[in-house]
Amino acid sequence: MGAVPGFAILDGMNGPPNVFRLLHLEDSEPDHALVLAHLQRGGLRVQALRVDTRAGFEAALEQPWDLVLSDYHLPGFTGLDALQMLRDSATVQNAHLPFILVSGQIGEDTAVEAMRNGASDYLLKNNLARLAPAVEHAIAASRAHRAQAAADQELQVSRRRLSELAQHLQTTVEAERQAIAREIHDDVGGSLTALKFELDWIRRHALSGEVEQRAQMALETVTSAIDASQRIMQNLRPAILEQGLVAALQWMTTRFEKRTAIACELRISERMLREPAALPPGVPLVAYRTAQEALTNVTKHAQATRVVVDLSRTAGVLSLEISDNGRGLGQADLKKARSFGIRGLHERASTVGGWVDLSSSGAGTSLILSVPLAAAAEVPSDEAAAAGQTDPETAAWTVT
Repeated sequence: MGAVPGFAILDGMNGPPNVFRLLHLEDSEPDHALVLAHLQRGGLRVQALRVDTRAGFEAALEQPWDLVLSDYHLPGFTGLDALQMLRDSATVQNAHLPFILVSGQIGEDTAVEAMRNGASDYLLKNNLARLAPAVEHAIAASRAHRAQAAADQELQVSRRRLSELAQHLQTTVEAERQAIAREIHDDVGGSLTALKFELDWIRRHALSGEVEQRAQMALETVTSAIDASQRIMQNLRPAILEQGLVAALQWMTTRFEKRTAIACELRISERMLREPAALPPGVPLVAYRTAQEALTNVTKHAQATRVVVDLSRTAGVLSLEISDNGRGLGQADLKKARSFGIRGLHERASTVGGWVDLSSSGAGTSLILSVPLAAAAEVPSDEAAAAGQTDPETAAWTVT
């Protein structure tokens, strides 16, 4: 590409903002010179390349450009054909490349079609007075589009990384819970059970009523500690899930009602009752944790007198809904800066390809977990394993 007299040569795309790389699709050398003269008169500096064939245009599109100016009537094709070729090329370096149609004769229908297909502007060759402003405007708009596209891409990458981090934290928390529960079961639980046997032996062989009474009191304390350790283990790693999600929810809702005195009704669809174990790995634990978090929020905030837990499976989608008749949630509650419980539910659901919907009114709150079972079955094995793997040790834990 040769230098045009009076115009700067640009070695890259990092030059001054008023220096442009121009690809001119024009079969008339005089018309090309006229365009350059108008641009120079408008105070613009360009590095220009003129091509007049389809092959030349395709080859030129492999280079980075700031603007394409195109005649309408060209040997063997039209400016609209060139515009379509540009859009079909879809290279990263020419994304959002502005295209201005310049022609001696162009009808209104053609101009409208060009704009509809993505042209930035159109001009007549006998009226090039606004060529320089049109070029500047088109390039400024193109750069704004590129900056926005780059920002959007960076935002998507950032969101994806944040979601991956949140999912990793969720699976890490479950792994830590499992490890802690195992230690409680093996060390604390075993020691407390042994201590209970020893105290019972002392009680049975006590030589005085006072010693027997103290031993009995100690036995009751140790029994309470064993119950507490089993409850902690169950909250850390619900062994009841080994019996299926239905059994786990039945146990959870029964315990919730006894502990809080809030009426809690569990509704299970007939299909779930017939096929309680036919769920992909990880899904039962996600559903269990969702119900656990929802019931905890009811206890802390809802001021409810009744809760309904509804588990169903329809059209390949597992649905778990927890609704209450409490005071509801306002927009301020949902937008709390440290509302990590609800955010954690969203991230936990995403580990098995599901999502959470939360709605609230003055008549209560409803939280719905939806998990497409086909999508959950395709979750990478490491995430599924971390979310709900079967542990041979925890499977043997006692539930009381």
